[in-house]
Amino acid sequence: MKDYKNILVVINPMTDHQPALARAVELAAKSNASITAFLTIFDFSYEMTSILSSHEREAMRQGVIDQRETWLKEAIKSYNKAGLTITSKVVWHNRPFESVIKYAIDENVDLLVKSTHEHDKLKSIIFTPTDWHLLRKAPIPVLMVKEHDWQVAGKIVCAINVASEDDDHQTLNTKIIENALSLAAKFSAQIHLVNGYPGTPVNLAIELPEFDAASYNDTVRMQHEQRIQYIANSFNIPLENCHVEEGLPEDVIPDLAEKLDAELVVLGTVGRTGFSAALIGNTAEHVIDSINCDLLAIKPDGYKSPLEE
Repeated sequence: MKDYKNILVVINPMTDHQPALARAVELAAKSNASITAFLTIFDFSYEMTSILSSHEREAMRQGVIDQRETWLKEAIKSYNKAGLTITSKVVWHNRPFESVIKYAIDENVDLLVKSTHEHDKLKSIIFTPTDWHLLRKAPIPVLMVKEHDWQVAGKIVCAINVASEDDDHQTLNTKIIENALSLAAKFSAQIHLVNGYPGTPVNLAIELPEFDAASYNDTVRMQHEQRIQYIANSFNIPLENCHVEEGLPEDVIPDLAEKLDAELVVLGTVGRTGFSAALIGNTAEHVIDSINCDLLAIKPDGYKSPLEE
């Protein structure tokens, strides 16, 4: 079972209202964790002031940092609860995601928490470039928070891959479920497992008139159902909480989350970076773009952040 003892919260400098910090406090209160409220600031104009010496520029930067530290300490007061430890950290850096990930690595953080933006019309989460960098490059679990309460006896959806039997996928499935079970125990939540399976290839149905598409579909669905039920039994998850649907994961997972009115989706992300990420993207990232609840992204064992030395 995974327990979070050292939580890092990315603070939004544009508002006093901090949903990510509120969620972190909920989690910390149930696991006796410590919280660091982390703020990255940068103003390019301070770097371009050529009439000032480097010492004077540094003094100006420090003055801005001191102001933001005062603001941050005041902002977190309303979130502090008896028995909790919330510390503040303000860093001057022109790439926020780098400062966050490096701090998380150096301080052995267990969980990274950041709020997201909700689009009023589509009711989906709008991710910023910083969000995407954190999801792809942070070597620890990343919790993306939307503004809503986690209800007692709510629902947590685990998106697992049962199509592959290799050790890496099975290990990642286990990590996803263990993280979900830990949270479910704290919030009396129900765990649901979901998996999407591919439909009949159109070219087969066209090129082979004798091909029985219905039988093929039934066989594939049955294989996926057997595998997901085996996993569910391993973790004492009720079989009625197993969901196998025809379709792409990026369609099936958000649909189920909406149908169940889930509080959280937990999934794995391989952290692809560079040109391949821009060109291909991850299944997880397509899912992330569509869900309408909180998201917990888990990296596979052995993942090494490109920012780690």
